[in-house]
Amino acid sequence: MKPALISRQPRYPANWQALPCGPHIRQQIEQLLAEPSRHWFGYHLVKLGALSATLEFSNCPIKHQVGITLKQAQDSLVMANSRALPLLKRSIDAMILSFELDFAQDPHQILREANRVMMPDGHLVLIGYNPFSLAGLAKYLPLRRDSLLHDARCFSAMRIKDWLHLLGFEIIQEHGLAHSELLFERELNPQSKWQRWASKYCECLGSVYILVAKKREIPLSPLKMKWKPKAGFNPAGAGLPTSRVSSRHS
Repeated sequence: MKPALISRQPRYPANWQALPCGPHIRQQIEQLLAEPSRHWFGYHLVKLGALSATLEFSNCPIKHQVGITLKQAQDSLVMANSRALPLLKRSIDAMILSFELDFAQDPHQILREANRVMMPDGHLVLIGYNPFSLAGLAKYLPLRRDSLLHDARCFSAMRIKDWLHLLGFEIIQEHGLAHSELLFERELNPQSKWQRWASKYCECLGSVYILVAKKREIPLSPLKMKWKPKAGFNPAGAGLPTSRVSSRHS
């Protein structure tokens, strides 16, 4: 198993156009998360990374949505490193990470920061490339070396779920989309016969996975049990006839 921490920073996509079929994947992600986002409640939603910052969730009840990127491309974005977020502990109700771990030097630290700033029962959405897919296999072909797909680290969804479980997250939804090798940037039509068949019978083999997790927290303060004092046991006179006990006292 390849280590999570590497010595160099992979090439980072500045926008969806930099990824193979990026605009089509973005559209499918927004459509797929339109219904789940209706159940995210709270005050603050953070879209971490340049790709996440451009996603739109108009159905989400959380109205304060802010994007955090390494380079401030717009005035509405916050410029910060995803490994050291300028946010208070337990201050965020929902967070989106689109391919942030695939192009990260230290994905563990990013998840630790996300866990630190998220509220209990908050929602965390992780989007990444599936190594057990056509795109996961195509990245090892010596073709289109300029494509950022070759730099994607492609952590498996099972490995990501293990990391999340260690941090106390519960996976509540898992989806797969874009059943394509992505390397030749064919147009992705989710309504095509192949895409509909693959989404129905081979969803786990989609080139892109979406994990929706909820932060669970077990209280560390033990519950105090209410002890009731037992009635005292007096052995004097136990088992003796009533007449003899009364005669002794007389």
